[in-house]
Amino acid sequence: MTDDEAVLRCQDGDREAFRHLVEQYKGPLFGTAYLLTGNAAQAEEHVQETFLLAWRGIRTFRRGSAFKPWLMRILVNAVRSQQRKRSLATVPLEESIPLATPSSQHEAIEASEDRQAVRQALAQLSPEHRQVVVLRYFADLTVAQVAQSAGVREGTVKSRLHRALRHMRELLEQSGGMEVAGNGA
Repeated sequence: MTDDEAVLRCQDGDREAFRHLVEQYKGPLFGTAYLLTGNAAQAEEHVQETFLLAWRGIRTFRRGSAFKPWLMRILVNAVRSQQRKRSLATVPLEESIPLATPSSQHEAIEASEDRQAVRQALAQLSPEHRQVVVLRYFADLTVAQVAQSAGVREGTVKSRLHRALRHMRELLEQSGGMEVAGNGA
């Protein structure tokens, strides 16, 4: 079943179709929420809240639109709302999310160190910069979809990405933990 078919069925009240969407998007939503908050328990709460709000608002979803950015927008708004309530400037990232399965023990150690360095650099970004990096590179949204999810213009996304990646590159180079490639925005 495609997202469009599932959404149409959900708009008619089909809970099984919604279950299909939950199964498809719970992993990407959790990973995104975790990278935005740095806390697995909070991420899980945000994912649950996102799906609850999505189910309640599925009838307002515009047919023909992409579902994933709409869902990410709900998640981003939930995270923002909580961060405003807690007035958090930065959130430390605590646990590891495996990004790859290296073939040797040496590669596993290096990959783990690289992930840790990236998480630390990501944690030092402003919430706005962290948000666009996570949505673009970890949630794998296009710039247009990031703009839609974050509620900002595409130019703003590009500008924030450029600044965020430059800042992360500087942080990673300072830490000496990784060799960093060119811009890549």
